Amino acid sequence: MKIRLSDYNPDWIRLYQQEAEFLTTIFTDEIVRFEHFGSTSVPGLKAKPVIDMMCIVKDIGKIDSYNDKMTLLGYDAGGEWGIPGRRLFRKGGEARTHHLHCYQADNPQIERHLVFRDYLRAHPEESARYSQFKQELADRFEDTSQYGPAKKAFVSTMEQQALSWFAEKK
Repeated sequence: MKIRLSDYNPDWIRLYQQEAEFLTTIFTDEIVRFEHFGSTSVPGLKAKPVIDMMCIVKDIGKIDSYNDKMTLLGYDAGGEWGIPGRRLFRKGGEARTHHLHCYQADNPQIERHLVFRDYLRAHPEESARYSQFKQELADRFEDTSQYGPAKKAFVSTMEQQALSWFAEKK
C-alpha cells in the first residue's frame, strides 16, 4: 500500500470520537473502554491518516463472533495479525480510515501502546524528532511494506525510552 503521510489534523480527534461512539453500539457490553492511540492521537505528529483505536474488552474470545457484522460495516477482520491476543479490524480498504485494535483488559500490549502515546504527548521534542524521521522515510519509500520495517528500530528505541519514563513516574 502506498504511504500517505499527513501533517497533524485536529479533526482526527473528532473522527476517533465518532467512530468510538458508533462502535459502542456494536460491541455494547463487551467494552471496558476505548482509547485513541498511535500517531493520529499525538498533537503535531505527522501520521498516516488512519485513526488507530483501541477497544479494551472483557473477553477477547467473544470478539471473533462480531467478524461478519464488522465486515458488513466496512471493516476487514484481520484476526490477531501478528500480535497474540489482539483482534484487528481495518476500515476503508486501500483508502483506510480506521484501525480497530481489540485487546482483553489484561493484555500487556495495552500499556505499551498507551505509554508510548503519553510519552510523545509529554515530550514535544521527541514527537518532533519522530515526525521528522517519519517524513524522511516517506520521502525514501513509496510503499508501507518498506516504510514500516524501516521505522521499526527507531520506534522500538523510543518505546523503551517511554517505558523508562513511565517507570520513573510511578
